[in-house]
Amino acid sequence: MIPERVRGNVTKVSLRRFFVQKIDEKQAHLVITGTEARHISRVLRMGPGDRIILFDGQGARFQAVIESVQKNEVRAALEKTLPPPSPSPLEITLCQSLLKSRSMDYMIQKASELGVDRILPFFSQRTAVKVPAQSLANKVRHWRQIALSAAKQCDRTKPAEIGKPVSLPELLVRLQKEHALKIILWEQEERADLRDLLKTSRNAGKVAAIVGPEGGFGFEEIARARLSGFKPIFLGPRILRAETAAIVLVALLQYEWGDLSLQGQT
Repeated sequence: MIPERVRGNVTKVSLRRFFVQKIDEKQAHLVITGTEARHISRVLRMGPGDRIILFDGQGARFQAVIESVQKNEVRAALEKTLPPPSPSPLEITLCQSLLKSRSMDYMIQKASELGVDRILPFFSQRTAVKVPAQSLANKVRHWRQIALSAAKQCDRTKPAEIGKPVSLPELLVRLQKEHALKIILWEQEERADLRDLLKTSRNAGKVAAIVGPEGGFGFEEIARARLSGFKPIFLGPRILRAETAAIVLVALLQYEWGDLSLQGQT
């Protein structure tokens, strides 16, 4: 059964989306294997004649029709190439201090659904989470899978890029020459809030935002961020969890300059 999805204020029937790493559009048929095949056959119980959307994570997507279904293999025929969804006019790089596993997973999922282009994890002086070096590769692989699942959910043709965790100084060096509006959330900033920033700054098209750990940033870290071109701002009087602050920030930026508003879609 094809589900109904709600996009904005328009309800429409949508096709299920599945990720296939390599799609050769010159070939009329393809074979889906692995977890996606099992999802089609065992979870959704789809069968021959059902139409689906396939995407490769690199920007291409196709409508296909299922020809045959086995437990671990689904054969489909490509019907047509689909145009990609309109990209957000705002490119967002979200830099997030490492959080506890569930909080980090949640933040990556929701930021991906909101259209963040890159998520760059980092560790700072007050980062409470310690990830052993031998576990980093598995962590990054796990986060990238979350971003891919979010891309399927919200009809992105490319999942958010997930970087490998680095130190805050390394992150600042990486972003120093980036041409973007640069902001860093700091609860002790008393002069500049996000509302003022949005009123006084023109839409730069690119934003790089740094969100710290639950314990916030130290004065030395903020000073170093300023030297790298980042402007400290605060989100208001309420104390937010780090993952909540990141999601609120991204949503407001997308609403003001991106594609969460009608203005951003024109």
